[in-house]
Amino acid sequence: MFAILLSEGMNPFYQNIASFPTVFFTFFLAITVLYWLVAVLGFVDIDILDFDIPDADGSMDVNPDNGLSTPDVLAGFMLRYGLAGVPVTIIVSLIALFGWLACYYIVHFLFGIIPDGLMRYLAGIPVLLVSLYLAVHITAVLIKPLRPLFQKAQQQTVKHILGQTAIVRTSKVDKDFGEVVMEDGGAGLILKARAAGDAVYTKGNRVVLLEHLKEDNLYRVVSEEEFSGPQQ
Repeated sequence: MFAILLSEGMNPFYQNIASFPTVFFTFFLAITVLYWLVAVLGFVDIDILDFDIPDADGSMDVNPDNGLSTPDVLAGFMLRYGLAGVPVTIIVSLIALFGWLACYYIVHFLFGIIPDGLMRYLAGIPVLLVSLYLAVHITAVLIKPLRPLFQKAQQQTVKHILGQTAIVRTSKVDKDFGEVVMEDGGAGLILKARAAGDAVYTKGNRVVLLEHLKEDNLYRVVSEEEFSGPQQ
């Protein structure tokens, strides 16, 4: 196998994946492969890149005059192109894979008639954009039947972890800020959390997940002592 990969007949393949524009997708594909290898070992969570995206049938105004943050604008564009309802890591992985395949074969079959040098770089820009466009739309089609599965899994996860104990991982958790980590036998679940009322919990404090706020995808927490109630 390795003899075939290192043979001279494979040189055009290596030149293709390491040159513009294919190298753009090669880089991101390598990163996603490395990520999934690490995820299999349990060092990172599948939703490490996730941020709040409305439901697939929702809407978001991405007009920059409305003062939306960068994640809000990105979430709006992802929703517009149907890239919602599954973990962002899966979306990015599929875009990297299909973008790489599309770009590789376009370059393989068409760049032979384009002279080397500046002309190839200029031709590479539209090839890059077309490949990205195709990858986004193919990914949107493929993830559509997966959305109900992930939504059901998320609902089951919420039901399972409510009432469980977590540990504050940020400098604090108050009514406006904070994250907690809950042990799940693997890398742990990192969850956005908010304290009830004016309570403030510091890093390392043990809290209990009391309520899931679906609109903001965060959890209302109380201290372990408060949840247990006064000891008799």
